[in-house]
Amino acid sequence: MFWKLKAYVSYWLARKLFHWAWFMQQPRGWRWLEGQFARMANLGDVGAQSFYGHILTFRGLGQGAREEGVRLLRLAALAGDGKAAYQVGVLSLAGSLGKAPDPVEAERWWRIAAKAGHPLAQIRLEQL
Repeated sequence: MFWKLKAYVSYWLARKLFHWAWFMQQPRGWRWLEGQFARMANLGDVGAQSFYGHILTFRGLGQGAREEGVRLLRLAALAGDGKAAYQVGVLSLAGSLGKAPDPVEAERWWRIAAKAGHPLAQIRLEQL
């Protein structure tokens, strides 16, 4: 129980420090932040999966980081996170998931995002 509370407090602190540019520029600080984000995502926290998934997908170094980011975004989307579902739909339509562009899969993800209340998902569905 204590380790879970420690993980939540560390994650909260990491999210606050994430907005401090000087802390982000320190390699040791960034590794600590990344560790906190990864730990909460692995504990199944949907918000952490979405947040860390976005970081890895769009700012991660290397193909492995990108694939892990997309995996985390999918987990968060399946759990009902609208922002993650919308982003997976965008990636599906762009063909960025290692496959050809797939409008059917994009529609599936955007329906999940629209159900979760994402403001752009409905617009994208109408455009599709």
